[in-house]
Amino acid sequence: MERVLLLLAEGFEELEAVTIVDVLRRAEIDIVMAGLGDGVMTSARRIKIVPDMQLEDVDIDQFDMVVLPGGQPGTDNLAKDERVIRIIRTMNEKGKYTAAICAAPYVLSEAGVLADKRATSYPTFQERLKAAEVVKDQRVVRDGTVITSCGPGTAIDFALALVELFRGKQKAQTIRQAMLFA
Repeated sequence: MERVLLLLAEGFEELEAVTIVDVLRRAEIDIVMAGLGDGVMTSARRIKIVPDMQLEDVDIDQFDMVVLPGGQPGTDNLAKDERVIRIIRTMNEKGKYTAAICAAPYVLSEAGVLADKRATSYPTFQERLKAAEVVKDQRVVRDGTVITSCGPGTAIDFALALVELFRGKQKAQTIRQAMLFA
């Protein structure tokens, strides 16, 4: 079974994080939330989430993908954490998937994995995607093992794209219909 690691930093975008976890679990994809801090993580709008584990307990070799929700100051907290940058680089070097939504593609850029890749992000963060070919007219962009999306309003599309990647187009469509998102 595929395993996905979703990283939670203080100030994460809750709509994105919870949507991704919900949709992937509907597809029976094992998704694990890891918090950068100890215990409960607080979102950008002060919603509290208990991660499944702490970042220091993560064995990155056990995962097929790392996903970063955006939000502020969550994105900045992800970008300044060397452990996060190391995980992204390791996943990329091993040919595994890296995915980010909203402002978080900036973190992929900081890790150096967007060089010569097509990517999107929240509009005010697009200028920070160094060395990437910024795509402004797509809600979800996949270039090889890198998947990016624009923001909270694209979270379901983004999550369904991840489902399609692991489970196929039919499974993604079945979930889309069951959620009345057709």
